[in-house]
Amino acid sequence: MRRVGIRVLLVDDQPIVRTGFRTVLTAAGGIDVVGEAGDGPAAVTAVASYRPDVVLMDVRMPGGDGLTATEQITATHPDTRVLVVTTFDVDDYVRRALRGGASGFVLKDSDPEDLVRAVRTVHAGESLLAPSVTTRLVRDWVAHEPAPEPPAGPPEGLTAREHDVLVLVARGLSNAEIAAEMVVAESTVKTHVAHLLRKLDRRDRVQLVVHAFECGLVPARPS
Repeated sequence: MRRVGIRVLLVDDQPIVRTGFRTVLTAAGGIDVVGEAGDGPAAVTAVASYRPDVVLMDVRMPGGDGLTATEQITATHPDTRVLVVTTFDVDDYVRRALRGGASGFVLKDSDPEDLVRAVRTVHAGESLLAPSVTTRLVRDWVAHEPAPEPPAGPPEGLTAREHDVLVLVARGLSNAEIAAEMVVAESTVKTHVAHLLRKLDRRDRVQLVVHAFECGLVPARPS
């Protein structure tokens, strides 16, 4: 029996773009393109039918935008991760995608190996971008929002150690860097991150960063 790979749904209004993505992902091995959709509403329906692991989502589509679809998919299918295809030239799109639960971003003109790596990384539940890049992106987004009051202590339900790890994640440190900062094993940091994902009901590291900034744990405007 053939081993099932990462199940991917392609969403783009241009068939030739979807064909290109399908060719690249299928050739990589370990990735199965289970369906396609040409706009946002069709993507929501397709996710319910195909139950993909990852949705490769375009933003601007005449039949219905990908940002609204991202919000609907992440709300109703929390185990499905959405990888937004963007050019990073419209900041508001990035902000809405983050708010809507996107797990990562990939440039539309990325090299084939970068596209494959993005799908695999998002499927693994990890931050697609380098931690420091994710932090800069989220900081820029949150800087446009009303600044929340910093909390008096750790968020309810978190231990002091988990609070410290969350702050360091939001500041852009990798697991290895957090381990060095806290003088603990990297495996211990991974355990803390797993606990944070569960306790805060977040699907991945990107959403942990968003949560930390929204709660005022890290200032959006560096002093």
